[in-house]
Amino acid sequence: MKSALILLLINIVNNKISAQEVKPLNLNKPEIEQWFTDLGFGMFIHWSMDVQLGMVISHSMVGASEDYLNRYINELPKTFNPENFDAKQWVNAAKLAGMKYIIFTTKHHNGYCMFETKTTDFGIMNSPYGKDVTKMIIDACREAGLAVGIYFSPDDFYFLYTQGTPISRTRKEALASGNPELNEYAKKQIKELMTQYGKIDIVFLDGTDQFSKTELAKLCWEIDPDVMVTRGAINTPEQGSPNNPIPPPWEACITLGHQWQYRPTNETYKTAKDVILKLIDIKAKGGNFLLNFGPDALGDFPTEQMKVLNEVSLWKFINQEAFHQTIPNQKKIKDDNMWFLTSKDRKTVYIFINEDQWRFGERKVFNIEGFSATKKSQISVLGHNGKVLEYQKNVNPAPSVKHTSEGIEISVTRSQRIYNDHKWNNPIVVKLTELDINE
Repeated sequence: MKSALILLLINIVNNKISAQEVKPLNLNKPEIEQWFTDLGFGMFIHWSMDVQLGMVISHSMVGASEDYLNRYINELPKTFNPENFDAKQWVNAAKLAGMKYIIFTTKHHNGYCMFETKTTDFGIMNSPYGKDVTKMIIDACREAGLAVGIYFSPDDFYFLYTQGTPISRTRKEALASGNPELNEYAKKQIKELMTQYGKIDIVFLDGTDQFSKTELAKLCWEIDPDVMVTRGAINTPEQGSPNNPIPPPWEACITLGHQWQYRPTNETYKTAKDVILKLIDIKAKGGNFLLNFGPDALGDFPTEQMKVLNEVSLWKFINQEAFHQTIPNQKKIKDDNMWFLTSKDRKTVYIFINEDQWRFGERKVFNIEGFSATKKSQISVLGHNGKVLEYQKNVNPAPSVKHTSEGIEISVTRSQRIYNDHKWNNPIVVKLTELDINE
């Protein structure tokens, strides 16, 4: 295997094979992939020392002038002091939203290490803050019962700068596959990350060089055969998801705003309903949803981001059951404004109904094909007991289900008071048991 890798590296360096043409290698264990898919919802965190200026993370170094690079590398880190950083606060916010794992950017393309390393002084341990934020996040995840995930990029603009190599995303000498020194440097860093913090559950390998990602993935599996490698080994669509279901595991990585790292101005965030609908859609297609957040220079989650996360947390608190041990419905993923999930034993169906302007106390009827009700079939709305409509003693809010010639008819009332003004425009989840699922 080692000789094959050496031959492949020689061919890449000699331009016989493009680094981008190297096919991903997946040595994830099937049971680990299933465990990962069951996690379903995770928090991505992009954060580096250039957040102080609110710029795109790392990429401003590509094509930058010598003066800019000198100040970026030698001056900007001296002022990075996220004194408000609280790992437990970040982790608890993720957990409250029903997220099961966190992926933290230990090193982005700029090469700035957000962890303790012996490979370079270009990192947070040499900032005014001087603490290992990666360790604190990992410890907080373990304490809260969340899976530990790290992001790492083998691309390293700082290394290229000190090496005297022009910073690029395309030139072979700027990629680890065409730069042996960079390749070994990246391996030393990923080995540190995989060995000095205890067990790492998930590794996300970014960058433009698939050869390097494959080599790093192999090193991760060598250190821990039970680690789950996502990007670099499986499909990780960015800023979107497939139009149709694809076999798991796969993970959609999507920003809350437009930028991965925090941008203080000229930013537009998705609404909580946007996030909820993406979560439903991705889960119904069999994927994981990795939602990205960007803390500010002081280490706080900006209020605009927390407001959205708070509403998502509230919705997930009500409907969390629908995401536990559920899988896509093979015959019917989506029908107009409804999505479908089934329990792994195929005995329960969850229907997510996205109905705009559904008034409190209003009853609506939906006809759904592909299912057959039985005498034992039962229906409920997650979060509500189906018995009480507040202040309306003569109203029966109970849901009902009956068999029709084409499928089933469900009758549902929006009965749970979530806001003072009774307005709650997020999807309702209907639970149906003991159906005949015609798959």
